Amino acid sequence: MYSQTDIHALKLLDLPLMLRLKQNAIVLHSELGLTEDARGQSSALLSSIVFPRGLHTLVAHLDDKDVVGQFRYRSDEANAHIVCLAPTLEAHEDDTIWLHMLDAMAEQAGRNGAQTLVGEVELSHRLFETMRRAGYAVYSRQVIWRHGPVAAALEPPGLTVSAETEDDQIGIAALLGSTIPRILQTVMGPSTDMAGLVYRVEGRIEAYVAYSEGKHGVYLMPYLHPEVLSAAPDIVAAALQQIDRCRKLPIYVCVRGYQGWLENAMLDLGFDPWLEQAVMVKHLTAGVRQTSFERVKLATSGGQKPAATLRMASVKDAQRSRLPGSRKAMPRF
Repeated sequence: MYSQTDIHALKLLDLPLMLRLKQNAIVLHSELGLTEDARGQSSALLSSIVFPRGLHTLVAHLDDKDVVGQFRYRSDEANAHIVCLAPTLEAHEDDTIWLHMLDAMAEQAGRNGAQTLVGEVELSHRLFETMRRAGYAVYSRQVIWRHGPVAAALEPPGLTVSAETEDDQIGIAALLGSTIPRILQTVMGPSTDMAGLVYRVEGRIEAYVAYSEGKHGVYLMPYLHPEVLSAAPDIVAAALQQIDRCRKLPIYVCVRGYQGWLENAMLDLGFDPWLEQAVMVKHLTAGVRQTSFERVKLATSGGQKPAATLRMASVKDAQRSRLPGSRKAMPRF
């Protein structure tokens, strides 16, 4: 007999199920997972029911299987990001219900105004192939480098970084536009939740270190202009000295595939490669269309087309504003 998948938004009655499944979840949002432990966000899940704050949680049931999926989307952003799926998909398990959940999250994110849905998954995990079947494309690969707390003061790097200000936004946008390959700029920039430190050379921003702090770790994303690559270890070390929680918590640095030159800087600073992931992206503006499995209809919900953030929306204007003779952008791959 044919079985119909039931998918609905998380309700209060689903909390016991969610609390049980989350013990074996897979986190697809590295920043949240490494700083706030997304698998333990039961309070955040509950708040998403009573006071929506950008978290959307769905529950799927098929035969004797249940899956909970959560993604984050805010109306002022272009991208939605999968936070977690629970339980994790085992190597030899039928992935039908996970395909339905990925489809449902994409449809719900699109209805709310997101242009893309992003997930970060380990290359060796079974879910990597399932997401490919669900229409996700690999935009980049990334390695998460890990270091323990730097309780002992680092050797003074000989340069300084300072906290970003509103006046720095155009300069930061110009730097991101010249260091992130153009095809990746809409999904590879730092999240709006991250704070940032800037490094200047003769008044021009030549490096930007975005970071996020949580109860369980500090997560960094460095962006450096090609002409200051030799100073990468000192720039990252200076950033670590500015972030108080780096003295108490594990430190994670995300190095994307187009930033391979940062690997030597990580080794010089004593970091170890910890996770290898694929950044997978599904475009939603053309609608959700899957032919490999049945589509799941959700109740419609109004959504507003998101406005691009200053950091990425102003890239072209910022690049035009650079002085004549400005440095060339890094080559696209």
